[in-house]
Amino acid sequence: MTNQATHFAGIIRPKNPDLIDESEAAEILDVSPGTLSVWRSTGRYALPFVKVGRKVRYSRTVLNAWLDGRTRTTGATK
Repeated sequence: MTNQATHFAGIIRPKNPDLIDESEAAEILDVSPGTLSVWRSTGRYALPFVKVGRKVRYSRTVLNAWLDGRTRTTGATK
């Protein structure tokens, strides 16, 4: 079995390319993985994530939408 596939109930499915790990998400946002952990545990930002067992994953699509929603044209916070 390769790294690019998972085995479930006798069916081999390709790994979901939209889901990225905490390190890659942190790199995209230019923050540390620890910062993402704090954001998740405190609810500081409403950044959606997926939890599968102990693994935390972020959707590239959702992450980009979240970033777009934080785009500002002025310095105002509201």
